[in-house]
Amino acid sequence: MEEKKHCSGFVNIVGNPNVGKSTLMNLLVGQKISIITSKAQTTRHRIMGIVNTPEYQIVYSDTPGVLHPNYKLQEQMLNFSLSALQDADILLYMTDVVEKFDKNDEFIAKVQKLDQPVLLLINKIDLTTQEHLEELVMEWNKLLPKAEIYPISALNNFSIDLIERRIIDLLPVSPPYFEKDALTDKPARFFVAEIIREKALLYYQKEIPYSIEVVVEEFKEETKLIRIRALIMVERDSQKGIIIGHQGKALKKLGTVARKDIELFFGKKVFIELYVKVEKDWRDRDNILRSYGYRIN
Repeated sequence: MEEKKHCSGFVNIVGNPNVGKSTLMNLLVGQKISIITSKAQTTRHRIMGIVNTPEYQIVYSDTPGVLHPNYKLQEQMLNFSLSALQDADILLYMTDVVEKFDKNDEFIAKVQKLDQPVLLLINKIDLTTQEHLEELVMEWNKLLPKAEIYPISALNNFSIDLIERRIIDLLPVSPPYFEKDALTDKPARFFVAEIIREKALLYYQKEIPYSIEVVVEEFKEETKLIRIRALIMVERDSQKGIIIGHQGKALKKLGTVARKDIELFFGKKVFIELYVKVEKDWRDRDNILRSYGYRIN
């Protein structure tokens, strides 16, 4: 009997903000890799999650929501999404039952030109009727005639198993791209920063979280403890005051809730120190963005 060849592939998730990409990514990977909040623009980087079996390796990639950029940080976020079109073996284009078809004509035009398989996922089907869903399927079929369309509910884990099976069927024959015990391409410090940023998104109101970047300055792993020192960057002095709060209470609360999630992620006790620093207009400064891991053209 002929031995089954090993398959590997890059499966990239793209779509507009807030359609459920990060929720889907975490379901497919089986572990919380991407930040999930109800706020748009939560994912800023391209985050890979790797699923391994003896027969295959799937490298999933969560990307920032596609939007028209208003400053340099958003330009780099869009670049991450565009790069996901170029190196995908399988593309998961995610939409939902409420967004408009013409929200991102330019991006969809690029998807139309792809030769690789495209699975179009219509998320949040629990929020609509069968009739409306059928209309959506027809409209998307006109826009992306080569795509396979799957109505899903990522929140309720509905039809995700169908997506997984189809992805495995479509994987190209290839040796693994990463070590077979790898879970992600990102270092531990990245996930610490993302967890702190997630808690800031949930805890602080209005525009404050979008002005935040988190830099992990120290990550020391001891036998029973991880020591972390992280710097929270903001753009204005007034934002610094809000982050710290009266008598430091807001910053202390942020540190407490972040520590609990970091301990869960690493399975180890954590000691965390948080500091706040003002870096004027960092979202529009090339040198700062480059130092935070954003690619500058």
